[in-house]
Amino acid sequence: MNKKQDRTLETEVNIKVPFHDVDAMAVVWHGNYAKYFEIARCALLDKIDYNYNQMRASNYAWPIIDMRIRYINPVRFGQLIQVNVKLVEYEYRLKLSYLITDAESGQRLTRGSTVQVAVDTKSQEMCFISPDILREKLGELV
Repeated sequence: MNKKQDRTLETEVNIKVPFHDVDAMAVVWHGNYAKYFEIARCALLDKIDYNYNQMRASNYAWPIIDMRIRYINPVRFGQLIQVNVKLVEYEYRLKLSYLITDAESGQRLTRGSTVQVAVDTKSQEMCFISPDILREKLGELV
């Protein structure tokens, strides 16, 4: 196997599900999974020093153009979950995959993915390849 293929940029965060994230059945409301993905995504972007402030400073915005979520098992109030995020693609877009598990048992709860594209903030045009700044930030990590 190629050494470059061995390297994967990923991280995980633990979140204790707060009461304001659940419905009357004490199950996490479906829209809050996007927030959990965002928390993990920011932790991953911090690892390469290219979170949203650095993106803006480099004159690129990275809007999410696609998000997919597969609900496997319910997540409940007070549950400690682990959100793992992994970089899947970066050459033409930023694609990340997510896996939410119960932090204690490891049971799979939810999986998903997001796709972001670079937009030049000066011209407001979408970039068809990821800008050099992303490759520089990724450096030897991938």
